[in-house]
Amino acid sequence: MKDVLDLAAQALRRGEIVAIPTESSYGLAVDALDEGALARLFAVKGRAPTEPVPILVPDEAALEELVVSIPDVARSLMARHWPGPLTIVLEARPEVPSLACGGTGKIGVRVPGPCPAAELLRLFRRPMTATSANASGQPPTTRDDEVRRTFGPSIGVIVPGKAPGGPPSTVVDATETPIRILRRGSVRIEEGR
Repeated sequence: MKDVLDLAAQALRRGEIVAIPTESSYGLAVDALDEGALARLFAVKGRAPTEPVPILVPDEAALEELVVSIPDVARSLMARHWPGPLTIVLEARPEVPSLACGGTGKIGVRVPGPCPAAELLRLFRRPMTATSANASGQPPTTRDDEVRRTFGPSIGVIVPGKAPGGPPSTVVDATETPIRILRRGSVRIEEGR
């Protein structure tokens, strides 16, 4: 597995798209700060530029380079649920590409729990996307052969395997007070807490 993850990290550095199992489904990863790679990702998925993509970071220190501030409520959620499938929306720094934010000025970030995507993130050492490996509007994929059938040669590296399936990450907007749940998923959060 280490060899294919090394190849995947090299592909990300070249601006290519990588498919990799996350905690629930296969995700499509690109360097989250590479505008050209983001544009290719959106084109391949058929995703509208107004839809932000989730971003994985290796730790809270890496997060601080992407966001304007981290409210106390967000820090509390991170302490309880990271690493894990909780995506927290925060105000992005101006240097974060607009496409990553869907033009909102906000980004959804998380530190993934144990999965191949987390291992790739440790090798890559930069923020990377983790949008589901499916054409927009279609169900998420959980197997490498499904990814290959859907996207063919437009993916630089498909890390082999099977994702466990199940609910996606929970998404909360911590730029609002109280916080707002944007998507209910595998982490249970009470509205406003």
